Amino acid sequence: MITGRSLAVGFLGFVLCPQLLHAQSGAHYREFQLGGDLPSVSALAGVALSEAKVIHERPALMQDLQWRLPYAPTGPTAPAADPVQQIVFSFYNDQLFRLVIDYDRDRTEGMTAADMIEAISSAYGPMSKAPQKSRAASSQVEEQSGAPIARWGDTDYSVVLYRSSYASGFRMIVTSLGLDRLARTAKARAYQLDELDAPKREIARQKKEADDARAAKEKARIANKAGFRP
Repeated sequence: MITGRSLAVGFLGFVLCPQLLHAQSGAHYREFQLGGDLPSVSALAGVALSEAKVIHERPALMQDLQWRLPYAPTGPTAPAADPVQQIVFSFYNDQLFRLVIDYDRDRTEGMTAADMIEAISSAYGPMSKAPQKSRAASSQVEEQSGAPIARWGDTDYSVVLYRSSYASGFRMIVTSLGLDRLARTAKARAYQLDELDAPKREIARQKKEADDARAAKEKARIANKAGFRP
């Protein structure tokens, strides 16, 4: 189970071991492997499977699982706090395709973009050209993440560091490019299906409300009739 302390240890390995990404098959963030299934990520993160949130069920199952840094005691003998405040793991058909990592502002206070780039480059190698935001290609998550300031990766995965313009915090998004393409296509189709089904869902909602109102009225009638005295 991952605790604040073990994530902190993982961060040290993430920063200090340039071989971390390439020593194992596929792309990783800490011990989380892109393409990993929900149960394995849930076990590693120490978050119950029941906490997973279903985003779409068709045409593909898309789910999110959120980990947040638990409360830890402070003081000279307390373990070093993990700089990660929260991670949102996103799954496409039970395959991890994206991690959105938000860093705690207190743990990154005073750090510059260059400091963050240096640390992340020790794990992912030299950065690519700083990414330019493309509204047509960007997802909603990317649009909400702030200004992209550095990118790493290859044809299989990408790592993008963002800096929020309003909160002065850092966010990193690690993505499996192949799975992300499938997820984007499925998400667009899911919205189309939802729009087609909207009238049917509204009729069903109205029917349920009417049925519930009739049931409540009948229950009240029975109770009131039994106790009524003229």
